[in-house]
Amino acid sequence: MENFHQLLAGFHHFKQKYFLKERDFFESLEKQQNPKTLVISCCDSRVDPALLLNCKPGELFVIRNVAALVPDVSQVKAPSSVMAAIEYGVKHLNIEHIVVLGHSNCGGIHGLIEPASIASETYIQDWVAIASPALERLKNLTADETHICRTRHCEEGAVLVSLDNLLSYPWIYERVEQGTLKLHALYYDLREGELFRFSPDREDFLPLKRVPGENHLP
Repeated sequence: MENFHQLLAGFHHFKQKYFLKERDFFESLEKQQNPKTLVISCCDSRVDPALLLNCKPGELFVIRNVAALVPDVSQVKAPSSVMAAIEYGVKHLNIEHIVVLGHSNCGGIHGLIEPASIASETYIQDWVAIASPALERLKNLTADETHICRTRHCEEGAVLVSLDNLLSYPWIYERVEQGTLKLHALYYDLREGELFRFSPDREDFLPLKRVPGENHLP
């Protein structure tokens, strides 16, 4: 979108093409929302969770922030918009799945790896510091790892840090232990247009295999 007027024109397009043609569906959304999946993703304009996962309005409860990060319970400061949204999704909407969605070429993770690039930006510095454990793990990589490879490891690692941090909240941990809530780690490759899912068994992000009949996450 080059200007604000295009946004307004876009709304009129939405109303004519979707809202008026699917009036019953949108009337049902007006009465309530009942999403089963909460997605925590980056606010990067190139990574739209609903578009990537082929979901309709009402199917995803979405939280977007720089680098798709979740603070540990010991790090969270009140008020916290991220934790307020997660708490609402889990306790009021009874979300069954939480997905942390990272991606390649993430500006937030770039700032973490190259702190000089955000040296004068206090809010960004403090926020991306949540992913510092992922940066620490890079020290275990061999010296011949390329910058691209190290960056990807850090981007993927940040997703896992957020997943671990979610479990630091007792009301999330209890639901995971009871089996009423499942956590998922995904990574989207912008260049290849591929989605990767973390496999605890392989301890790695593996290409997502298409399941016949499934158009999006459960």
